[in-house]
Order: sequence, then C-alpha cells, then structure tokens
Amino acid sequence: MQRSRERVLDYARRVRARETILGYWVIIDSPVSTERIARLGYDYVCFDAQHGLLDYKGILAGMTAIDAGGESVGMVRVGANDPFLIGQALDSGAAGIIVPLVNTAEDAARAVSFAKYPPDGIRSYGPMRSQLRIGPNPADSNAATVVLAMIETPQGLENVEAIAATPGIDGLYIGPSDLRIAVGGATSTDPAVGEAFESAVERVLRAAESAGIAAGFHTPSGEVAAKRLGQGFTLATVSSDLIHLEQAATAHLKAARGAS
Repeated sequence: MQRSRERVLDYARRVRARETILGYWVIIDSPVSTERIARLGYDYVCFDAQHGLLDYKGILAGMTAIDAGGESVGMVRVGANDPFLIGQALDSGAAGIIVPLVNTAEDAARAVSFAKYPPDGIRSYGPMRSQLRIGPNPADSNAATVVLAMIETPQGLENVEAIAATPGIDGLYIGPSDLRIAVGGATSTDPAVGEAFESAVERVLRAAESAGIAAGFHTPSGEVAAKRLGQGFTLATVSSDLIHLEQAATAHLKAARGAS
C-alpha cells in the first residue's frame, strides 16, 4: 500500500505544480487490456463513466488492473456532478475525478464538496477499497484527491475564470467535441468554427494559468497531445482504447489486402 500511496500523492503534487501529465482514456470494459496500458508509463488511466461502455463493476475491475500494472494512477470521468457518482468513483480507488458539464463556480464548488470528506466537503465515509490507495484518514484523502472541471458548454466558457478560481479545483479540462459544438460547430469536428474554437481554447488556457491550476485537454493522438502541451497545457489525455483498437485493426486489414 505504501508504494501506491506515494504514487497517488506524487500524482496530486505534480498536477497542482502544473507539471506535464499524460493520460490514457479507457472506454471498454477490459481489465486485461487496461492492465497492459497501465504498464506503459502513462501518468494516469481514466475510465469514462459518462460515455464509456463500462459500469461500476467494470471501473472497479479496471482500478484493480491499474494497481496490478503498477505504473499509473486511476481517474474517472464521472457520469454527472453528483455526490453518489463522485463518491463511488473515489471509493473504487480513483486518484481523482473529471467532472463534466461544469457551468458555473457554484457547480465547481459542489464538485469539490462531493469529492472531499468533512470539514472540506460532504463526501460520505466508506473507503472499502480506496483505503488501499491512500489510507483511511479523511484528511489524507482530501489532500490527495484531484478534481478537474470540464469546460465544454457556452455557459462554462462564459464563467471559466470564476470556475478556475474556485477553491479546491485542481484544473480545467477541455472536452473538445462539446466545446466545438458550444461555439457554433455543426458537428464535433466542424472546421468552419476553427477560429472560434481556438479562441475558446486559449481563454480556458489563460484562465487556468491565471488561477495557477492545471490546464487539461482531451486529444485524439499523441501528436496532438504534444501540440497542446507545447501550447501551454499541462495535462493531456491520448485518444482511447476503443479508437486505437479500431485504427490498428483497420491498418492491418489494409496492409493484408495490399491497400495503400
């Protein structure tokens, strides 16, 4: 447990120090593949409980697989800004949460309160598994738990500076698909709103920098992750297991058929 505790504490320290953090996104319920991913050197592996294809049992099995991998910490993009869902994710052993659809500073404050035990929040005590990561002391858990707020809506963008300044928020995290739609895109990849999208991205980045918190970005590839980190973002997630599985299978099929 000591090595696990040290890894989680160091992860929280690095996020808050705005060091470079790289993560990987898990959508499918496959503990065996998650264990392999957790051995590759990513700082975190994040389970998508909002749009992913796994339930709580899948997240719990995935967290166990991460511990077996031994190199990464686990994160969860929770399904909603909800005390039960946030507490459950953290009870599974997650080092932190990514909270979707944070629109106001009040939303951000609620997310923090749901993730922290009293007196810092209202999280219910019952660390059946998470104590294996950090221990049963509420103060230790509060200090180690990372809370990232997703900026992905028109209202969230309008209030991004206030959200970033919310005590207990450790970083902002851009959901690019929703943010592109939020600035007027007809689709999640609409190039017609490229300038407006990049302006929104820059605003989120500046807000995080001004507040001294992490600036995160979900990216489709390692190349794009490197670009966003070079832009000033401190945290980036690379694609997802399902997308990479499809891409690899497609590439091998084309090669086998002799396609260019």
